[in-house]
Amino acid sequence: MARPALRVDAVLVQAVIAGALSFAHLHDLAAAAGQDGWKAWAYPVSVDLLLVAAWRRLRTDGPSRLAWCWFVIALVASLGANVATAGLLDLNDVPAWLRILVAAWPALAFMGGTLLAHSPADRSPAAPAPAAPDPDSAPAPEVQPEPAAVEPDPAPDPVTVPAHEETPALPTAEPSPTVPVPAALVEHARKVADDHHTRTGAPIDTDTLRARLGVPPHLADAIAAQLT
Repeated sequence: MARPALRVDAVLVQAVIAGALSFAHLHDLAAAAGQDGWKAWAYPVSVDLLLVAAWRRLRTDGPSRLAWCWFVIALVASLGANVATAGLLDLNDVPAWLRILVAAWPALAFMGGTLLAHSPADRSPAAPAPAAPDPDSAPAPEVQPEPAAVEPDPAPDPVTVPAHEETPALPTAEPSPTVPVPAALVEHARKVADDHHTRTGAPIDTDTLRARLGVPPHLADAIAAQLT
């Protein structure tokens, strides 16, 4: 046997009936407060829309003070209209304070709808806790290879400085005995002497060279002899 295509939901029917009655009560209260014509029909629409907007904000973004505040305001407005039209209030002689509340409702509902639509959520989602590492699935530690032994560079061959040679470019240099000077030190001294000549325009003297290199006087004399 084929099932009927249209299924009646009792909860949905109940919601439609309750919504229609609340809608009519709000209309009657607005009309009694001096809002005639289409304006009386706009009040129940405004109240129900604010109620739905606040409830949707609670469902999507979670509980927040802003959403709960406007949900309670809209719910009180709807319940208040239902109670007021149940014979407890003379609709032919509405008090002044109720007329003021009905007249102020559009501005209040507009502010509530704007805040619900454009305000960020009050609460921020909690960061997920890091999962505990599984000891069975932990990767094995990598074995780093030992670095290969680096052989030291061979010492440069000593340069023999003849004792009888003099340095014509350095007037203060005097003949010195044969002193072995590493080639790397001679090359560094040559750079120092070139830099001094570039800055001052004069060749470097032995005392300045000794001070720049930090070497003994006899070694400075031997280096100065190599720079000629």
